[in-house]
Amino acid sequence: MESTNTPPRQTLSYLTGLLASRRIRPNSKLGQNLLIDLNLMDLVVSSAQLNSDDMVLEVGCGTGSLTSRLVGQAGFVLGVEIDFSMADLAQEVVGSRENFSLIQCDVLAGKNKIRDEVLVQLEQQKTKHQLKQIKLVANLPFAVATPVIANLLINPLPIHLMVVMVQWEIGQKMASLPGGPDFGALSILVQSLAQVEILRKIPATAFWPKPKVDSAIVRITPHNQPLTVEGATRELTPKNLRGFLRNLYSHRRKNLRGGLLAMQGRNWTKKEVDEKLLKIGIPGEIRAETLDVATHLKLWAQFDDGDELGNS
Repeated sequence: MESTNTPPRQTLSYLTGLLASRRIRPNSKLGQNLLIDLNLMDLVVSSAQLNSDDMVLEVGCGTGSLTSRLVGQAGFVLGVEIDFSMADLAQEVVGSRENFSLIQCDVLAGKNKIRDEVLVQLEQQKTKHQLKQIKLVANLPFAVATPVIANLLINPLPIHLMVVMVQWEIGQKMASLPGGPDFGALSILVQSLAQVEILRKIPATAFWPKPKVDSAIVRITPHNQPLTVEGATRELTPKNLRGFLRNLYSHRRKNLRGGLLAMQGRNWTKKEVDEKLLKIGIPGEIRAETLDVATHLKLWAQFDDGDELGNS
């Protein structure tokens, strides 16, 4: 197959024929559910508002159909694909382009870290091509969607925008409001660092093979200023926040006081916890998930002890 400047029309018949000709089967364990709705694919690209100043990261290139569209609009696209068969196919579909490079590897080095090779390539290509900003645009495999988004948000390498397809439940968690059933550690972490919008719910029938759940197109716009908390007595980092929230919300059935007392690696007494809560005017009898994001940040500043990973 020779690449053209026109992206392939990734329809069901195109995909089944393409993969059958190469004896490739989508791997469900890797979350290889390929989008076959061309209008939704175009919506993902248009929502990213790409131009020649953009460095794009795509995680999970699949057969290269979305990749081709990104390469046609961005200054440079770095694709990351864990499956060697799909990586070869995506490279073949996109062809040899000066503004495209593909790494065949797992984007994660454990669930708490983006692989160094990926971060280094992003920085090098951004500098080489004199690009202004980095964007994540991807149909994220379900298994890695949450750690990819979270790790990119807390990484010092600035991400300007994310437009991603994720499992509907993950989209709901990221955008959920306090008191809702989906509000928790992920909601607070993402909303404290970015603005979150669910752009469209995607039915499972828009993918092949058809997944068991619906998906969402989500746009995440990171804040352009460092994370700060009024009253903090030490430098607080997003990694610390993630650790604190993971630890606290592993005990979400308890009230706030009970959850704080049960946090792993802490030796607070009930009196110490109540004194700290009194300083910021939060009663210990309520549940943590009823507090808004700003109040969670005050809580974190009062109880932070520098733990980056928490109960991971």
